Amino acid sequence: MARTILVTGGGTGIGGAVARHFAAQGDEVFVTGRRPGPIEELAAGTGANALVCDHTRPDHLLRLLDALPERIDVLVNNAGGNVLFDADGKADLASYARDFRANLEANLISAALTTRAVADRLAEGGAVVHIGSIAADQGAGSYGAAKAGLATWNISLAGELGARSVTANVVAPGYIADTEFFRDKLTGERRGQLVAATATGRPGTPDDVVGAVAFLASPAARHITGQVLHVNGGAHTTR
Repeated sequence: MARTILVTGGGTGIGGAVARHFAAQGDEVFVTGRRPGPIEELAAGTGANALVCDHTRPDHLLRLLDALPERIDVLVNNAGGNVLFDADGKADLASYARDFRANLEANLISAALTTRAVADRLAEGGAVVHIGSIAADQGAGSYGAAKAGLATWNISLAGELGARSVTANVVAPGYIADTEFFRDKLTGERRGQLVAATATGRPGTPDDVVGAVAFLASPAARHITGQVLHVNGGAHTTR
């Protein structure tokens, strides 16, 4: 039976790979993004529905609801990224506050607002999957703080949604190649360090993350909720 999947920030990288996976399974996929170009290109190649939305803005989310179906089986909160890569480099206190808040907005508040907006449409037995980051456990300033907040907020979300048999989990990638995350600012030396930190000796790929997302959204994972699933090749280990 085909499901309805909403992937936020799904034009490129991890989000795009997730959207392509579900579309290939025959699901009805809705992909959002702030830039029309990437999501429309993905839609043309997959049959997904492209919807422009800035998930930090309640007015955009209210407009998005008008374009979405009444039932959503899987929500993938992928929108976000480290906005410090796009910062102007100013070191004054006002700029620091602006950039810190921007990362919280992009990575934590966007997921909270989106989930709240569609909560009543989440189908019984459905799933919410957030894309977190290894940075939640290893630092990275305001970006890491936002992703850590996402994982902690998800604990209470899992409790809220559990009564309807809706699960809520986080997939936390490490270094994933072939994405726009680093904005072409990743040096060869830093890339080597990130790969060397893994036990597998290679960078992750978007498909590695897709596998984790697909599992958490599958019937096999209906009793897994409130968890963080790390996909980092052993760069950060847990027990």
